[in-house]
Amino acid sequence: MSERSEFGAFLIGFVIGGLSGAIAALLLAPQSGEETRTQIKEKAIELRDKTAESMGEAYSQAEAAAQEAIRRAEALLAKAKETAQELQQRGQKVLEEQKAHLAGASTGKETTPGPEAESA
Repeated sequence: MSERSEFGAFLIGFVIGGLSGAIAALLLAPQSGEETRTQIKEKAIELRDKTAESMGEAYSQAEAAAQEAIRRAEALLAKAKETAQELQQRGQKVLEEQKAHLAGASTGKETTPGPEAESA
């Protein structure tokens, strides 16, 4: 977020600085009014083109950053789903084991063969 605001501040400063410099140079130059107006018009067109180019680059960078954020979010979501599924399976397994253990304890016999059952 701070990179975007820094770039926006830079872009605004660039435009204002360029415009101020162009106006100062034209007003201080010793030439006729028509020549000055022509130069102002040319500089305005040049500045407009540079601004459009800079805005296009900024848009492209923002779009690329958004796509990267989406990709990372999707990967994180997939990993979270996978982890949740694994935890659910582990919990289900532990629950089944405890149910079997409690069922065996309440009837007085083990549900899984122990060492005594193997020797008999």
